Amino acid sequence: MKAKKALNVVLSVILWLVILLAAFFAFTTLATRNSNSVASLGGFTPLTVESESMAPTFNQGDLIIIKKVDPSTLAEGDIITFHTIIENRYALNTHRIYKIEDANGYRTYETKGDNNLITDRHVITDSDIVGKYVTRLAGFGKVINFLSTSAGFFIVIVLPMLAFFVYQVYHLIVVSARLKKAVAAESATEAASIATDVETKARDAEAKAKEAEEKLAELERLKAEYEAKIAEAEQQAREQKKDNE
Repeated sequence: MKAKKALNVVLSVILWLVILLAAFFAFTTLATRNSNSVASLGGFTPLTVESESMAPTFNQGDLIIIKKVDPSTLAEGDIITFHTIIENRYALNTHRIYKIEDANGYRTYETKGDNNLITDRHVITDSDIVGKYVTRLAGFGKVINFLSTSAGFFIVIVLPMLAFFVYQVYHLIVVSARLKKAVAAESATEAASIATDVETKARDAEAKAKEAEEKLAELERLKAEYEAKIAEAEQQAREQKKDNE
């Protein structure tokens, strides 16, 4: 019984981990689906690193967490994620601020990857900035990328949830069978108890009827004795009357 309870706890934990992983995957997938806007949860957004331009600060395949910030609080040396153009298409990039120029409150930022020899081609502005780098989960981006494939999503998400669902259905069937057996056993016990009670009451009734018959027989005997004594007394009275005559 304890082993089954422990198994249920382990399976529940695994299921919740899978659910959380699936939710996290869904969020990271939706977070950057639109290149013009980036979704966030509490101001934080997870992103997968696609190149080695920031090595060794973080590497390709890592998962980084960025947070929305007020661009005016940024300083040179901060690592930021921003909208830019890479290979003639809009994309997100995460590099370090190399230089900030402020012209009458209009700030521009020159960025550079730690692993790059030259600064980025495009200068960005406050409106391009998505957030500031907070931390990384080494290698976890590879997991997200694997989940992005059909095989990965099936193996890591669908298969465990399907297995848990099948186990829960099996567990429900077993519990239902045990419950029916317990109800049947309880019903049988109750029926046996009722039968025993009826049998006991029948024996009691039979005993009382026998006792009543015995009392009736005793009364009949006493009646017969009384009548015999009356008859005897009448006979003696008649005989005495004859003698007196």
